[in-house]
Amino acid sequence: MHIPDKPTLHPAQDPHTELADHHAVDKLNHGHDHGHGHDHGAGHASVKDYLIGFSLSVILTAIPFVLTMLKLMPASTLVPVILILGVIQIVVHLRYFLHMNSSSSQVWNNLAFIFTAIIVGILIIGSLWVMTHLNHNMAPGMMSGGGLG
Repeated sequence: MHIPDKPTLHPAQDPHTELADHHAVDKLNHGHDHGHGHDHGAGHASVKDYLIGFSLSVILTAIPFVLTMLKLMPASTLVPVILILGVIQIVVHLRYFLHMNSSSSQVWNNLAFIFTAIIVGILIIGSLWVMTHLNHNMAPGMMSGGGLG
């Protein structure tokens, strides 16, 4: 088995890109083609997928805007509705624009996303908890002594 000292890259097919053709490099390094038509683990989307994602994003943005501007709901109901629509929009962006799905090739991307979501959740919930307790414990009416005179 011969291992080259320095890997050689073939020039790219497209003169406007600086990257080498990864299929040619794979054939050079591995000696055979596994029949993969795509790069490893990356999702590919069609124009249709992007249009669906864009349409859903516009709709999920317009609904809270209309509900807020026309005052169709009381604030106690409007805030949870906006939060739910925001979470749905995050899912739409993850699926249609970042191409994250449950395929085995996306395991590491999904784990990194879940880890990030947990850390952000801890930061947000912890900050709200600290601020709530500070507000409760530092309220002016709760201070003993009431004043100087």
